[in-house]
Amino acid sequence: MASNPLSKIICNGGLFLSTETKRFLLVQRTQTKTVGTWGLVGGKKEPSDLTTLDSLTREIQEEVGQTPSIKKIIPLELFTSNDHNFQYNTYILLVDNEFIPTLNGEHMGYCWSKYDHWPKPLHQALKNSLHNKTIKTKIEILLDLL
Repeated sequence: MASNPLSKIICNGGLFLSTETKRFLLVQRTQTKTVGTWGLVGGKKEPSDLTTLDSLTREIQEEVGQTPSIKKIIPLELFTSNDHNFQYNTYILLVDNEFIPTLNGEHMGYCWSKYDHWPKPLHQALKNSLHNKTIKTKIEILLDLL
């Protein structure tokens, strides 16, 4: 059965990586279902967002405010549900230095974390991604190149 494009949910998330410290930014969620879990900056693509990157840029501004210049955006993962009605695009966002985010009401905390020393509990979807062998390899190669 083909998916209905009007019911398709597209989300985008960014995992900031400081090239100076090789640490990643995670934010602690306040939403009821996932309260207290650590995840990415990101969310649902809105009708006003023309592209995936427009959506990601808007979410960054909403959730962490002004950030240092993003030097490079690297696609990490594209997750699509079995029914093709949900899609989540994950990107690594390279910045030179760590920064202090201006959190909105969606998050109660933040941390900069070394690879494989993630805060707990991780959001389940992020945990699944970070334990995926292919994604781990991509991140490890990126870190080796920095």
